[in-house]
Order: sequence, then C-alpha cells, then structure tokens
Amino acid sequence: MRSTFGGLEIAKRSLFTHQAALTTTGHNISNTNTAGYTRQTVKFVAARPMEAVGMQRSNIPGQSGQGVEFSGIHRIREQFLDDQFINEQKSLGEWTIRSDTLEKLEKVINEPSDTGIRQTIEGFWSSWQELTKNPDSMTNRVLVKERTIAMTDALNDTATKLNDLSKDLTENIGVKAQQIDTILGQVARLNNEIFRVEGLGNDANDLRDQRDLLVDDLSKMINISVTEQTSGYNITMGNASLVEGNTKQVEVTPAYLETAYGNNLQTGEVFGMILSRDTIVRSYINELNTMVKSMVSSPVQVTLPANTMLPAGVTLTAVDGSTVTGTLTEEKTVTVNGLNGLHQLGYDMKGNQGAPFFQMTTGNEAATIKLNQSILDDVFTMAAANRTYVDADGNKKVVQGSNEFALLIAGLKNKKFEYTVGQTGTVDDFFRSIITKLGIEGQEAHRQMANQQVLVEHVESRRQSVSGVSLDEEMANMIKYQHAYNAAARAMTTYDEMLDKVINGMGVVGR
Repeated sequence: MRSTFGGLEIAKRSLFTHQAALTTTGHNISNTNTAGYTRQTVKFVAARPMEAVGMQRSNIPGQSGQGVEFSGIHRIREQFLDDQFINEQKSLGEWTIRSDTLEKLEKVINEPSDTGIRQTIEGFWSSWQELTKNPDSMTNRVLVKERTIAMTDALNDTATKLNDLSKDLTENIGVKAQQIDTILGQVARLNNEIFRVEGLGNDANDLRDQRDLLVDDLSKMINISVTEQTSGYNITMGNASLVEGNTKQVEVTPAYLETAYGNNLQTGEVFGMILSRDTIVRSYINELNTMVKSMVSSPVQVTLPANTMLPAGVTLTAVDGSTVTGTLTEEKTVTVNGLNGLHQLGYDMKGNQGAPFFQMTTGNEAATIKLNQSILDDVFTMAAANRTYVDADGNKKVVQGSNEFALLIAGLKNKKFEYTVGQTGTVDDFFRSIITKLGIEGQEAHRQMANQQVLVEHVESRRQSVSGVSLDEEMANMIKYQHAYNAAARAMTTYDEMLDKVINGMGVVGR
C-alpha cells in the first residue's frame, strides 16, 4: 500500500527546491553589474525513491518517486579560462607600464617641435654664426648669451623631468607593494573563511568570487601562479611562496620587489615599472648626458687657420703628429676637448685667454649645464678672436673684427664628436638618433600592449560567456521556475482536497 501523505511531501520538496532556484535567480539578477561575480545555479536531483511499505517485498511494480531536491548551489566557472586570464593579464600589465612610460618620455622630450631641445640647439649654433658677422658687437654677443641660456634651460628642464619621471616610478613601486601586500593578506583571510564555511558542507560561492577577483587584480601587478589545495589558494611568484592557506608567507615591500626583479619577478606592472625606471628612463638620461658631455668636452677635430696665436703655455698635437704651439705659420688640424676646449684657445675682448664656455657637474651634465658665470656677468669675456697684439702703450689687445675663431666655434655644428669609443657624429645626428630610438620603442610598446589587450579581452569574453549573468537567460529561468513552483503549489492543493475527502468524507454513509 502506498503512503497516504506521500504526495504532500513530494509537493513540499518541489516547492522548497524551486523556491531556492527562484532565490538564486534573483541573486544572479541583482549582481549583474557586480565585478567578479560568477553566475550561480541550483543543482536539481531526483529524491531517493522508495518501495511500497510492507512486511516483505511489495508486489507493486516499480519504486515510488519522492520528488525533487537540490544538492547545492554551484558557481559556473571554468578553471582553464581563469588560468589563461592570469597568464595574459600579467603581460598586459608590463606592456601597459612600458607604453605609458615611453609616451611620457615623448611628451618630455617633445620632438619634433618648434619648442624642443633640437630647436634651441639650432638657435645656439645660429647665434654663433651671427657673431661671425661682427664679433665685436655687443648685440651679437648678447644674442649668443641668450640663445645659450635658452639651450641650457631646455636641457636642464628635460633632464629634471626625466629624473622626476624616474622618481614617480619609484613611488608607484611603493604604492604597488602596499597594494600587493594588502591583497595577499585578504586572500589568506578568505582562504580561512572559505575553509570554515565549506567545512560545514556549504558552498562559499560569493567568498570565492571575492577571492578570484583579488587574484585577477594581483595577476596584473606581478607574475603569479595559483594552485588550489584543501586549505585554499596557494600563490607563488616564481619560486617564492606568497600565500599558503590562511598564512601570508612574506611581507611585500619595495625592497622585496626590487630584490625579486629579474629573478622571481619576471613580468607584470611592477616589473614594468622597475624596467622602465632602471633601463628605459635611465638610458635616455644617460644619452642626454652623453650628448651634452660630448659637445662640451669630448675630443673633436678642428682646423686652426694660419696666424692663429695659441695662448701662452698651450701645446697641442696635430693629427699629423707635429707639435703646435705659439703662432701658427700654417693651418693645422688638431684635436680639442669639445666646445670648452676650443673656447679656451681663443681670446676675449680684453685679450685674455677664454675660460671654459660651459660649467656642469660630471655624471649629471644635462641637468647642471649652464653658461660660465663670467660670461653671464660680462659678454665681452666671450672668446671670439684667435689673435692678439700689443699696442703702443704695451697693452695686450685682440685684433678688431677677427671672426676666424667665431667661425671655428660655429663650425662645430657640423663636426663629429666622439660619444663613445668608435662612435662619432654631429650633435644633431646624435640627438636625432635619440628621437628615432624613442619613436621606435614607443611604437613597439604600444603595439605589444594593443596585442596583449586583445588577448586579455578575448579570454575575458570567453569567461563571461561561461560565468557572466545573462538577463535574458535569468528571466527565462525565472518564468520556468515560477511555473514549476505554481504547479507544485497546485499539486499540494489537489492532495489536500483528496485527503480532505478521505478524512472527512469517507465512512459517513448511513450516519
């Protein structure tokens, strides 16, 4: 004999199960725009069937079904796509930082333009060309002074901005270190909470979503690998363990990341920041310093015209091996130490030997280069003549109108300076090579970033197709579960009516 009240139990189970399904659907709809949320679904299973109750095996064919139950509420998540996302995300982080750094470098150097360094250098050489027209003119000398100040100011400003960019990257590394350390602590705490909740037999779906979102954020900052154990996520960076279960293994500081750079730290935003600071920005600072140092003091060959009078005590070696001193009887090609070295071979308007034209600090040339203070105070101390004479009163004077020395300095524009051993070129050539290199590196970094962005978006799109909430699908589920709930309620009403007839309507005949 079958159970009299079995139908009520079956209807009740259906009501409870579909109520849970409707609640889960509402939860999905509510979190449509929640970052990191994973769609959840109720797992329906048929309740364990029963045979008819009796002292011995029933002769009634089949088993009596007991309706529906749900075994749990599960996240719809694909681990393979999560792993892909982490791997692509870390490369995106690195190239984003590199592209951003090179873009800032392009803004700092600001070439080609009418206001950049190259234009001020061109103005500097042009002012010397003007001085050759009238080397005794105060107006022309002031022009050289002001154009020199404009050039040194541009170099100082550019070098300062490059150093500031390097400092900004260092500060950002500190900010990222704090964020990474905070995320690792949160993951460890979530590991502990998830272990506790799931140890009681429940699925900690929302807590797992929070943990996965933190891991996604972390994967863009540093290269991590994630493995799931019974105790939770174990996170490593290279060979370094960061989180094991409910324990954060390291204290992430800027010093820790600097030490890990190039070893355990292989990619990600932090890797990109350190690489940008120590390799990219530093290389342009060094090249700018090299250009300035070469122009000011690196060996360069000049041809001194006949009748050039070298200052007392100055002895040079010509390229043909001969010794050059005193007054030249013929033109000689010699090697001088940059513009400063050449300027010291000339004479100012008072007949004194020229002082170094520029002043700067070794190792920080571009940031500290400036016009010699004596020339700033008095433009007539600028050396523009190559001969002197003694007048009737015994005073040493320069030959008026002599422009040969100014021509030598103006001619340095087209001279090849030695930048490194075996590498020579004009100042303009060297600066153009810097701009060309910057343009190519910036273009490559932007291309790599764009390609990586496409890959990340592709993987994320696939993840969302699996784990994301579709309002159309949820509304369809809601209608389906609602009809099932209403049908179960109707079935319970039917069973109630049947039992009412059995209990209150049977056995009353003849009363």
